[in-house]
Amino acid sequence: MAELTMNRLALLYFCLYAAASLIDGKPSRRTEKPRSSKPVVAADSPELDDTDDALLPGGRGQCSVNGMSLFDRAMWSPQPCSVQQTVAPKAKKPSPNAEKKEGIPKQKKSLQRTSEEGGAAHQKKEEQHVTPAKAVAVMKSVTTQNKKQEVAVKKQEVAVKKQKVAVKIQKVSVKKKEVAVKIKVRKTEVPMAKRRDPTITKDSLPYLPYDDNDNDNHDDHDHSEHDDNDDDDDYIIRATGKPTMRLAPMGRPVTMATGRLATTTTRSPMARAPGPGRAVVTFPRRHSIMESLPAGCLLSESLIACGSTGMVHIPILSDQGVKTLYLADNKISKIPPWALAGLPNLEWLDLSKNKLDDSAISTDLFQNLTKLRRLNLDGNNLTKVPSFLPPSLVELKINDNKILGLTPSSFKGLSKLLTLELEDNHFHDGNVSPLTFRPLKKLIYLRLEDNKFRAIPSGLPVTLQTLHLSDNRIEEVHEGILNKTVNLRFLDLSHNRIREDRIAPRAWIHLLKLESLDLSHNKLVHVPSFLPVGLQQLHLHHNQIERIPGYVFGHIKPGLELLHLSHNRLDNNGIDDVSFLGLYNSLTELLLDHNQLHSIPRGLLKLKILQLLRLNHNVIRYVPLNSLCDTRLSDDSPLVSVHLEYNLIDRRLIPPIALSCIKTYHSIILQPQSHEEDYQHEDY
Repeated sequence: MAELTMNRLALLYFCLYAAASLIDGKPSRRTEKPRSSKPVVAADSPELDDTDDALLPGGRGQCSVNGMSLFDRAMWSPQPCSVQQTVAPKAKKPSPNAEKKEGIPKQKKSLQRTSEEGGAAHQKKEEQHVTPAKAVAVMKSVTTQNKKQEVAVKKQEVAVKKQKVAVKIQKVSVKKKEVAVKIKVRKTEVPMAKRRDPTITKDSLPYLPYDDNDNDNHDDHDHSEHDDNDDDDDYIIRATGKPTMRLAPMGRPVTMATGRLATTTTRSPMARAPGPGRAVVTFPRRHSIMESLPAGCLLSESLIACGSTGMVHIPILSDQGVKTLYLADNKISKIPPWALAGLPNLEWLDLSKNKLDDSAISTDLFQNLTKLRRLNLDGNNLTKVPSFLPPSLVELKINDNKILGLTPSSFKGLSKLLTLELEDNHFHDGNVSPLTFRPLKKLIYLRLEDNKFRAIPSGLPVTLQTLHLSDNRIEEVHEGILNKTVNLRFLDLSHNRIREDRIAPRAWIHLLKLESLDLSHNKLVHVPSFLPVGLQQLHLHHNQIERIPGYVFGHIKPGLELLHLSHNRLDNNGIDDVSFLGLYNSLTELLLDHNQLHSIPRGLLKLKILQLLRLNHNVIRYVPLNSLCDTRLSDDSPLVSVHLEYNLIDRRLIPPIALSCIKTYHSIILQPQSHEEDYQHEDY
């Protein structure tokens, strides 16, 4: 099919060519001087190379076929338009003129062809017969050549595009190199004094002028209506030479390969990335730049925790976002006066378990900490309360130090203080002034354990609610010593030397709000009389109590909820029928374990809401009827836990209905018994 199409095209071509020749008429023969004196002979003549024969018949220079002139100036033999014969000159040294003429190629006959625009075009023809097959070959050649040209053009376009991309990449590479060079230059511009200074604050970071790199005619200012690039106006600071990194989620450790924490920055939502090609380091308006901290620290936006990291000094810190600084359990012995000046929003400072003495804390250390609320100085070597503490404090801990006394000015200005802990120091009755606590107008929690007091200190604040005085040498409770502490709710006098006869009858009379009294680990022989009227919990364990006097709880309203009498010397003779009077409708927990009871005490059936009863580790031998359950009543007992283990009870001798009022059997613990344990030990 393709070959037929090409044949048709060739035929059309010849028709157009013939029409053009008829319109133009028969072309005249060109006159031309003979090119050579040598005749043209037949190609098959034997004398072709070396003889000069006469001209062949016909000797015309052109051939006319069907009205078309072909092969002008050709020699024909023997008949025109039959066989073309040409001959080349002999190999002789040509003359200059002849050489010039022979060097000019023979002109081909130009043929006219009409076009749709009316223009004529001449086409060169080879000196040979034109046949349809040859015309088809020519057309195929032209078509192939056109396709090759189109492919070449497309390849050239692709090459141009690649070249453009390469140019862009080269430009980006050049810009990156310029950025690196600018940063390097800016690093070298930092003065040597700044490099030696470990403090880097917001004010010490000089700003560079804006740099317009967007090739426009407007200065890059975000507030200007002509600014075409609103990403160019970020704050520009000089590089400090220290690596920077953004903080992780709170509680997550951040360390670098060098073992030191890097300078940290927190970017605010308003901060923007620099414009393209900017060789700058941008930070938000809120800076958080500080000296490197040791490895093992935990950082967040508001916390720096470097506990147990071996730190020997506090680095100079500057970050307005930090609210908690935890430096406990280190080896810090000195604190520069300006070390904390860059943390104006600090609320909690923990310096416990270090090696701080009085000289390590200067009067100016807390000057800038106007928002500090909690200060922990436990476990140091302080001999006095630091002066000029922030008035904003609500909690102060100076436990486990060597403080030798308290004066009226020790807590001056701390009117907002709520919690004060002074445990394990060297306080005694003679070195604590009665005016010490006067400035503490809002104090509600006071710890004075593990000191050397022989009596309750006087001058305690009226607002006090919790007082810890355990592990002292207190022997007596004077009348009136607690008259002003009318808001006291919890009083701990355990681990002292108090005897019931050394407690004044009216010692607690004004403590109407006292709910919990701890007199454990003392030298009581009887349950004290004249107990606070509103008492709910009474801890008397680890004493030498032998007796619970009758009516001793009768005045307490609404009554005790917890009575802890473990580890005493109680026997059945020391508990009367009315020993628990006043507790019948209030007591829920009664602990009588580790005593010398031979039987279940009397009066327990009257405790209507008792839930927990501990009688273990006594010498009880049997469980009689109506001791724990009233067989005359069918109601269930409120008891949910009864401990009778480690006694001398023979479980086989317990009456079936003696414990029938208790809802579940697993609430009764009867094993092991002491004699059963002895048998087990003998077996082993």
